[in-house]
Amino acid sequence: MTIANPSTTDDLGSAAQRERRKRILDATYELAKSGGFDAVQMRAVAEHADVALGTLYRYFPSKIHLLVSALGRQFDEAATRLNEREIPGDNQADRVLYVLKRMARGMQGDPKLTEALTRAFMFADSSVAAEIHVVGMAMTSIVTHAMHGGAPSEGAVSDEDVAVARVIGDVWLSALVSWVTGRSTAAETAAHMETAIHLILRD
Repeated sequence: MTIANPSTTDDLGSAAQRERRKRILDATYELAKSGGFDAVQMRAVAEHADVALGTLYRYFPSKIHLLVSALGRQFDEAATRLNEREIPGDNQADRVLYVLKRMARGMQGDPKLTEALTRAFMFADSSVAAEIHVVGMAMTSIVTHAMHGGAPSEGAVSDEDVAVARVIGDVWLSALVSWVTGRSTAAETAAHMETAIHLILRD
């Protein structure tokens, strides 16, 4: 099977709607980077994005929908960048670790933004299922890309690859939660991921 870049609502609607949605997510990033989860208030996002509050709620029914969508866009953009390059490493474990460590460093470099996006992911319920699905598909795309050392050819990604990628994505997100909540340091998180990846991807 093949794993395409996850489809998000960025692909839907008119050019004006896509631009409005982009402004909303850009404003969300700016507020989260400066103040974390608590700084992302719907009225503040609407003001920063120059949209009416009612319009914002039509796009995103809640703050959790908004922040999980922002996380999905962040992962989707990472998947797109990775699809443009080959991944170094002698085996699947090395390549996956290379990619996940790069992502982790980037997210740890923006701790307030990462805290906001991760807390929203933790708090999400079944009403946010579509947004959670986008995050999961983006992670699966990132991991399968790394497993194959570059953009997989048609039919190269098996059902087993996808299942393995989903497990790795779950472990990585769990490790991220541990770091955000202060239960582990960045070094401990990296060591935990390295152990998990080598156990899952035994070449």
